[in-house]
Amino acid sequence: MKNTIRSAVALMCGLAAASVTTSASAQTSVQIYGIVDSGVAHLTNVNSAGDSNTKIPSLTSSFPSRIGFRGTEDLGNGLQAFFVLENGLALDTGTAQQGGRIFGRNANVGLKGAWGTLTLGRQQNMTYISGLKTDVLGPHLFAIGSIDPYLPNARSDNAIGYMGNFGGFVVGATYSFGRDASNAGGPAATNCAGEVGGDSEACRQITGLIGYETKAWGLNASWDQLRGNTGAAGGLTSSINTDVRRTVNGYLMLGPTKLGAGVIARETNANPATGFSESNLFYFGVSHPFGPFVVDAQVARRDTKNSDNDVDMLVARVTYALSKRTFVYSAIGRMDNDGVSAVALDAGGTVGAGLAQNGVMVGLRHHF
Repeated sequence: MKNTIRSAVALMCGLAAASVTTSASAQTSVQIYGIVDSGVAHLTNVNSAGDSNTKIPSLTSSFPSRIGFRGTEDLGNGLQAFFVLENGLALDTGTAQQGGRIFGRNANVGLKGAWGTLTLGRQQNMTYISGLKTDVLGPHLFAIGSIDPYLPNARSDNAIGYMGNFGGFVVGATYSFGRDASNAGGPAATNCAGEVGGDSEACRQITGLIGYETKAWGLNASWDQLRGNTGAAGGLTSSINTDVRRTVNGYLMLGPTKLGAGVIARETNANPATGFSESNLFYFGVSHPFGPFVVDAQVARRDTKNSDNDVDMLVARVTYALSKRTFVYSAIGRMDNDGVSAVALDAGGTVGAGLAQNGVMVGLRHHF
């Protein structure tokens, strides 16, 4: 028995050594990383009766929680192979986000070199990337993602992507053969798998980006077209139905102070029950560090054309660094709904139609 145990241990040690040797000789490196972020939020007017609610959020807090695996291999002559597998976590229940996908935030493989990056698989598209450096609140619970939930969830299944940076000029594009294979519902799961015979337009998505970026300032523009198919969410129940977003975004650094602003023009041509709609979402934000503190503030307005259902948002957040990896934060916000608009301040939340909603939250975030 002892000899069997010794043999098993020796075999495992030998396999581990062989694995390390193979990894080193192939110049492959793999990183495990993630964010664990949760808080408590209190919201007013969560229904038409004007009731309040206190909860631990599901979709996000200051950042969505995640665990990821990232690897690269040097192929020589400046060429690298890479992969990214990233899972989104709902910390209130421990379940998977992005429609229940195992690796819903990213699941892709690619090549990169001086010419740029080519990516295959589920990936962030150009609408997501265009807002990264201009939205000072990012995927925060109280942010512009509450007004347009697609923005922090702008990813594409079955996609080919390209990004390149040439002396500060940035260009990128994605093409998806089937933009969203999950039928779980919500902004990250809209039941449009595509890749079907007989309709080459079904569930296709094309996004593009062009811009110029430096450390001091940057400006970019993006274009995003979603097509539908039978059973898809958002009224896009045919491949002739489209949802198009055009964005112009910019940032400016004034010393340590960051200013970010943008406009997102959306045009939806859905089925007759949903109809045609146009809107413009404007936002402006400021971020400034004070020692271990960072203060962020943002205002936003969605103007829906030919409608009184407009929305105004105001949010402020303070973050304190306990260390390089651990942060505590607090935020306050207000969402004003006009007409019969019912946009909640907190992402994924509820509000009575036409009511204003106030919110406050505190939380803790750790990076690893």
